Amino acid sequence: MSGAFIKQILKGTIIGVANIIPGVSGGTLAVSMGIYDQIIESITQFFKQPKKSIITLLPYGIGAVIGIIGLSFCIEWLFKYFPLATNLFFIGLIIGSLPILYRKVQGQGKKGSHILAFLIMFAMVVGMCFMKDTKPTQEVLSISLGGGIELFFVGVIAAATMVIPGVSGSMILALMGFYLPIIETINSCIKSLVIFDWATCITTGITLVPFGLGIVIGTFLIAKMIEFLLKRCETLVYWAIIGLVVGSPIAILITSGVVVNGIFSLVTATLCFILGSFIAYNLAQ
Repeated sequence: MSGAFIKQILKGTIIGVANIIPGVSGGTLAVSMGIYDQIIESITQFFKQPKKSIITLLPYGIGAVIGIIGLSFCIEWLFKYFPLATNLFFIGLIIGSLPILYRKVQGQGKKGSHILAFLIMFAMVVGMCFMKDTKPTQEVLSISLGGGIELFFVGVIAAATMVIPGVSGSMILALMGFYLPIIETINSCIKSLVIFDWATCITTGITLVPFGLGIVIGTFLIAKMIEFLLKRCETLVYWAIIGLVVGSPIAILITSGVVVNGIFSLVTATLCFILGSFIAYNLAQ
């Protein structure tokens, strides 16, 4: 296994972990690590160049699965006992990418439309985080025609938020009341698979099928839309993405609600921020 392949798996792992944490955007971290355009192109060209797309997406997909399944419990523990340090690590991953991201628009000039796109996206991602206090009723997942259709569209929405940088898919699911039910259903499916409880595994798996289909179809459609925009107004799109990326650390701090508890906590968090920035900057090279 080559070093480049392992590096790609690591990037996918970071994206996978980010997608299960409310307030953190997997799309933002894909931009941060310089692989966003590559992933979007591979998704949109999948039916035209399936072999090339699979080769490109495979390591990121493996990493994402590792991040979502293998590291979810570890991340949950870190957020429970070291919330400030963990949040600042992810903020470092985002901030560390800005110099590389700015190169996308450097020398292209700054128009009023560019600044407006930046401000609108910045305000959107920061404003969205205040909606977390609404505390929606948790939905109940069911195997029925109506429930399946609803879960399909929830999957499409989740896909859109995962693909669009700066928007946290898990936060949107939480606002809709689907985050905990879906996470609990996934965990139930995995646990039943481990203990060979096939009846529970099949039941929970069937419940999640519409959601999975929504994610697959939604990812393809949104990726097509972003590819279309990048071809016609690339600089404008990147100014909008920069607005989302700059707003993301503020949104994370607001939604996390963490506070500094002593000098040790502050020093640890600062070191984690520096480490995250260092990792992001080097992974984006």
